[in-house]
Amino acid sequence: MNKRIRIVAAVSAVAVAALGFGSVAAAEASTPTVTIFGAFSGDQARGFQGELNSWGLSNGVKVTYTGLANFNTDITVKVNGGQAPDIALWPQPGGLTGISSKLKPLASIPGFNLSAVQKTLIPGWDKLAVKNGKIYGLPIGANVKSLVWFNPAAFRKNGYKVPTTDAQLTTLVAKIKQDGTGYPYCAGIESGGATGWYATDWLEEYVLKYGGVANYNKWWQGQIHFNSTLVRKAANKVGSALLTPGNVQGGGTGIASRNFGEATTSGLFVSGKNNGQCFMLKQGSFITDFFPSAIKAEYKAGNYSHVGFFPVPTPAGGVNGVLGGGDIAGVFHSTPAVAKVLNFILSDKLGRAGWANSGFFLSAHKTFPNSLYPTSIQRAIGKTLASASAFGFDGSDAEPAVVNSTEWNQLTSWFNGSKTLTQALTAIDAAY
Repeated sequence: MNKRIRIVAAVSAVAVAALGFGSVAAAEASTPTVTIFGAFSGDQARGFQGELNSWGLSNGVKVTYTGLANFNTDITVKVNGGQAPDIALWPQPGGLTGISSKLKPLASIPGFNLSAVQKTLIPGWDKLAVKNGKIYGLPIGANVKSLVWFNPAAFRKNGYKVPTTDAQLTTLVAKIKQDGTGYPYCAGIESGGATGWYATDWLEEYVLKYGGVANYNKWWQGQIHFNSTLVRKAANKVGSALLTPGNVQGGGTGIASRNFGEATTSGLFVSGKNNGQCFMLKQGSFITDFFPSAIKAEYKAGNYSHVGFFPVPTPAGGVNGVLGGGDIAGVFHSTPAVAKVLNFILSDKLGRAGWANSGFFLSAHKTFPNSLYPTSIQRAIGKTLASASAFGFDGSDAEPAVVNSTEWNQLTSWFNGSKTLTQALTAIDAAY
């Protein structure tokens, strides 16, 4: 090869290489980026980002998730400062609807298939973030509070069977009291400045089951009074479970002074009524973190000989509703890439690439494959959620802050006997 040919070849090679690198750079620059802000962090955030990365590689979109330490405050500051993300995930629907003037109604986003998402959702989820008849938010995931935890070893020892109906639960309560083996229920509502929140979970459970999702949502929105027929019926059901003499150690005053976490450690895993043994605890899935160290070690190792749960049975004529919470997505910017991301994170496809296996995720879709959850407990909780005919979001978390704190205080006063039920409910109504 002569000198001229070598020079031409070298120039050509450089040009080709430059063209190649330019194409890569151009491709990277043309890849749209969608930003998401939320309230969760740590392993849960890493699991979510892993799903986003896996999906993004196959769909030509880069998606980044950022957890905000004080979400409700931080998101407002960022929005007011012109730094809103494309999508935000609220842990409470009230926060989302409170900023709805800045958000896009989901039905108005070109390319987003709202009806397809609604078809697979557990009923009730599409009613949470509605303003002026428009849906502004839908869930990416859920958690469940309609659970009654029990000690299978203690049940077996005493010949008790897990109830599947409200009537069976009532019969079991009576038998435990008759046998004198312990107290039917474990319960405590003391929680420092948040004392009383556990009582609201009990009340919400039965307002949902007696009233259905529509009335339940009207209630926490202030359209149905606390001192109403529906809510009084639910409160009387709570009272019959927790305030009937002999049902809980120490009665109402004991419940009001006992820490909610202590309710598990002081009774669920001890033996004998004299030691405060109790057999059933209505509580959300997070309560496993409050179990004694030895029980937690068994649970994490997949040994469920001392840990089990059953769904709160629905009273006759009631609605098979499930109470819980979750993270609800709202949209600030409408772009084709955002629409593609929404079609993924709001569908029953989210969670299938590993997030469900992390132990932090439950799908809000009844069509999500239950087999993808890693443990039998999580699969059972997922089944409870998926089979629900209605879902109610934690109402006290969605109420105005002053109503929330008043409800905590007044229900505590009812439990400890310093207020009648009527006085407590009337005072909560006055807070609206």
